[in-house]
Amino acid sequence: MKTIALLSFAAAALGAPRGTTEPLAAKLSVVATTPDLASLAKAIGGDAVDVKALAKPTEDSHFVDAKPSHIVTLNRADVLIEGGAELELGWLPPLLESARNSRIAAGAPGRVVASHGIKMLEIPETFDRSKGDVHALGNPHFMIDPLNAKIIAADIADHLAQVDPKSADVFKANLQAFNTALDAKLAEWQKQLAPYRGAKIVTYHKDFVYLAERFGLVVVETLEPKPGIAPSPAHLAKVITTMRAEKARVILVQPYQNRRTAETVARQTDAVVLDVSQQPGAIKGTDTYLDLMDHLVQTLVNALQGDK
Repeated sequence: MKTIALLSFAAAALGAPRGTTEPLAAKLSVVATTPDLASLAKAIGGDAVDVKALAKPTEDSHFVDAKPSHIVTLNRADVLIEGGAELELGWLPPLLESARNSRIAAGAPGRVVASHGIKMLEIPETFDRSKGDVHALGNPHFMIDPLNAKIIAADIADHLAQVDPKSADVFKANLQAFNTALDAKLAEWQKQLAPYRGAKIVTYHKDFVYLAERFGLVVVETLEPKPGIAPSPAHLAKVITTMRAEKARVILVQPYQNRRTAETVARQTDAVVLDVSQQPGAIKGTDTYLDLMDHLVQTLVNALQGDK
């Protein structure tokens, strides 16, 4: 109730809704829901944009703490980039309702939904909450596939050009530079991971399926019995049995997940726990999307190499 009251107070303080006829500032104000999307926006927007991320790098993107300051940020935004596919369903809608900014309303040029144009994995045949925190539109953790990042970067460039036509050539040039750099890196990453195609890994949540699909890895188990459901002793015993049978000795854990649980499983399976993230900035030296992917691939290679 306290959070709702604070959000209502912030909304009232903003006054009338922000319209689409107001002049643009010297730089576009771009708001991304997560740091990975913010990193792409910075790469494409360059000096023509000012970018802010609502979620912290170490936060679970599903459960971001909505704050009054987020409403102010959204109210002043020219562009909003969200993941979509229900990633932010639990916290973004009330913020947008309170922000009252038509520039970033659904369908406006200033609204970018990253999941549009992505080939979604794990779309459920039936929607059943008994299966855990499943997403009707598919697994929303698609940014960890570099080819998906290229699709989203192009969409960002298109929307930025619609909102700020005079800078369209800048956005186009930046997109080309980003694609060139990403293509070169992708070739490196594929070469590095090629010897480990078919390698068995375990993740805490169903958050690395796109990475596994792109690089030929196999996720044999998750520490969560169902998405969003805490591990039980019975399920962890099943995970341990599977890991031993499949010779899976790598467990991926993100900063907001329970590392102690992973360590318990690792001790009984002769596995290694890898501290990784899907968000730039969560781990030192991963300030950009390319830095993040570099760290993730190298961390995997080091672990899988030691397991051979």
